[in-house]
Amino acid sequence: MISATFLTRRLVLLMAALLLTVTSLPSVTFAQTAPSAAPASPVNAVDPNEYVLGSSDKVRVTVYGEPNLSGEFFVTGSGLVSLPLIGEVKAAGLSLRQFQNAVQTALSDGYLKEPRVSAEVLTYRPFYIMGEVEKPGTYPYTSGLTALNAVATAGGFTYRADKGKVYLKRNGETEEHKMPLTPSTTVAPGDTIRIGERLF
Repeated sequence: MISATFLTRRLVLLMAALLLTVTSLPSVTFAQTAPSAAPASPVNAVDPNEYVLGSSDKVRVTVYGEPNLSGEFFVTGSGLVSLPLIGEVKAAGLSLRQFQNAVQTALSDGYLKEPRVSAEVLTYRPFYIMGEVEKPGTYPYTSGLTALNAVATAGGFTYRADKGKVYLKRNGETEEHKMPLTPSTTVAPGDTIRIGERLF
C-alpha cells in the first residue's frame, strides 16, 4: 500500500517540474498596432454664412420679379453698394444675410411691397503678398486658398526666404500673426501675407 508521505513527495515533485517547464517557455511578445493617423483636416473654404463683406467684393443681388433692380455690384472703398432705385446701402462689415436684409428693408421703405431679395458673393476681395517671394503684389482670392498656394501664385520663394513660417495680417486687423507655414495654413479674402527672410 502506497503511503501518504510517498504521494505527497510525488505531488510536490510534479508541481516543481510543471513550474520549471512553464518558466522556461520562450516569452511571446504581441506587437501593438499603432493607431492609424487621423486624416488631415480639409482646407477650409469660405463659409458664405459667416463671411463678412468688405471693399472690392463683388456681389450679385437678385430682387425676385424685378430684373431691373437685380445685378452685379462691387463694394466700394467706403464699404457701400450702389443699387438701382434705393441708392447706396452699407455692405462692409455685414454678413451676406445682414446685407440681404438691409436691401430688403430699404426696398420695403416706400418702393416695393414685401420684396424678396437674395445676395451672393461672385468674387472675393484680393489678398496681398509681400516679402521674400518672386512677385509680390495683389492677387485674386480663390476659395480654399492656403499660404503655400499664395506663395506659388506669387512666383515662389526667393532664395533668402524663411520657408518655415509666415506672417499673416487678417483683413481689418492692424497686427501680424506669426504662423507655421504648412499646407493647412489658410488665407482669407483681404489678408496680407508676408514671407520673412531667413537668418542664415
